[in-house]
Amino acid sequence: MSELVEIGRDGEIGILTVNNPPVNALSPGVPEGIVAGIEQFEKDPAIKAIVLIGGGRTFIAGADIREFGKMTARGDRRRGPTLNPVLDRIENCSKPVVAAIHGTALGGGLETAMACHYRVAVPPELSACLASPV
Repeated sequence: MSELVEIGRDGEIGILTVNNPPVNALSPGVPEGIVAGIEQFEKDPAIKAIVLIGGGRTFIAGADIREFGKMTARGDRRRGPTLNPVLDRIENCSKPVVAAIHGTALGGGLETAMACHYRVAVPPELSACLASPV
């Protein structure tokens, strides 16, 4: 599992927390961590649903601008896949995936939220509770 995406659980709910300060950009490691977490929770029969949330003050604020120009249309082995396979993996998860959106959800962050089966707006005071791995 990527250290940029923490895995936690609250009863039957799996929680994936993106921790890539300051804005939880989709830099290398984050997409792979999301996919690894989805796959881990999907295999666990005790988990009934998955929540994807950003740690800190924002959900996912898009791509890491430092990575622009380095990626190709099909991805890069050293930098990981493009976002489309990650979005497909979220959409095709056999368990409901809920995007708990707080702060900003820009660019790839909005696309990630839209790939989830459900989206909820989380008040800032509640996001700190949800984003802490149990």
